[in-house]
Amino acid sequence: MDKELLALLVCPLCQAKLTYDAANAELKCFYDGLAYPVRDGIPVMLEEEAREMDVDEKLKGSRG
Repeated sequence: MDKELLALLVCPLCQAKLTYDAANAELKCFYDGLAYPVRDGIPVMLEEEAREMDVDEKLKGSRG
């Protein structure tokens, strides 16, 4: 994902910065615990398309 685009994108719910997970093609908001899909290089920033991260994922993200 383009670093300039990533710098501009924020969580649509809380406006927190997102972390790009290239292995899973997702943008993750660790504040809300949601992972937004990236399909064909396009971030899908809709709450209804996001999946809720499990506890282990949330903890991993909070540790940096």
